[in-house]
Amino acid sequence: MKVLVIGGGAREHALCRSLSLDPDVTSLHCAPGNAGIAEVAELHPVDAMDGAAVARLATGLGAGLVIVGPEAPLVAGVADAVREAGIPCFGPSREAAELEGSKAFAKDVMAGAGVPTARSYVCTTAEEIDGALDAFGAPYVVKDDGLAAGKGVVVTDDLAAARAHALACDRVVIEEFLDGPEVSLFAITDGVTVLPLQPAQDFKRALDGDEGPNTGGMGAYSPLPWADPKLVDEVMASVLQPTVDELRRRGTPFAGLLYAGLAITSRGVRVIEFNARFGDPETQVVLARLRTPLAGVLLNAANGTLDIQPPLVWRDDAAVTVVIASHNYPETPRTGDPITGLDDVAAKDAPHAYVLHAGTRTEGNAVVSAGGRVLSVTATGADLSQARERAYAAVARVRLDGSQHRTDIARKAAEASA
Repeated sequence: MKVLVIGGGAREHALCRSLSLDPDVTSLHCAPGNAGIAEVAELHPVDAMDGAAVARLATGLGAGLVIVGPEAPLVAGVADAVREAGIPCFGPSREAAELEGSKAFAKDVMAGAGVPTARSYVCTTAEEIDGALDAFGAPYVVKDDGLAAGKGVVVTDDLAAARAHALACDRVVIEEFLDGPEVSLFAITDGVTVLPLQPAQDFKRALDGDEGPNTGGMGAYSPLPWADPKLVDEVMASVLQPTVDELRRRGTPFAGLLYAGLAITSRGVRVIEFNARFGDPETQVVLARLRTPLAGVLLNAANGTLDIQPPLVWRDDAAVTVVIASHNYPETPRTGDPITGLDDVAAKDAPHAYVLHAGTRTEGNAVVSAGGRVLSVTATGADLSQARERAYAAVARVRLDGSQHRTDIARKAAEASA
């Protein structure tokens, strides 16, 4: 099978890495890709947002499967364009991707499906905003209704900051604060059958101790030793299957990756948000633990034959990812800085630790930073403590001027399970 992956971040590098290890994948392509993906796939300079161009590329390559990684192309209808060209595509339609494209739409779907979530108001005026903030009180949870690359949510005790963020959005969802730890659970679905993956936890705040501004994610780990063993079954029954059933009932079946961001509250599981694609950086740790070859699973989802998919097989290993971000991320990140030490990681830490590229590009023979989140250093181990140790040993070999990373990814979970 020839496979084409659309996107150029660490999520797409993780997907490409897994696909490159799949014996059924005979040829692997990525558009536009990055410096790291170039080591395992052939890159093509195609705009990921241009559905017609992506469909032409897939047709020209004779691709048997296209995987659309990021949310923006999905919301723009790129998967629809590929399917219209007669090529199986893993990724929801434009209409179904509104589950991530609009927080208000997602709330409406959850209401129809009876999915437990935070109480909320959708606001478009200053008066509505003030009323909602007053109704819920601090901590204030304010979400831009549209796509914001994981950085459209403000959680704060500062009323002025909450109000300023809300007023800067065209339409905003203001909701009650959910207490308890957060969990990311992905499910592969063909619109009928739902196949859950292993849960992970990510770290949104920029600084240790969950301080600093929200980011796209500074690290992740899996499994979650503290979670209830029945968590996945519970979320399947109360969240994932009802959501897929509701979208199909509405005539907008969701086929692709359904990502539920969950809060394990004192009152039970509540949905914080849905995404319509693999999450970053959770994908890096989830795929590190998946033993089942990936391409066939995603092809079954694309073809509507997920009911014939055998149960997924998982490694017992734990996995930890630490994100190395550029100077001044998430504000205005500095780019163009050379990255060194990548060969050291490959020589000294493989196969237990490896580097997945996010915001990188090549300049001559050099790899330089090209975005806010630059690298995802991922490691596996017998338990979280060993995986953390290996991840941070590899992080220490990487040199990027002015870079930052959190030092506490998975620390509490590792200590609790030691």
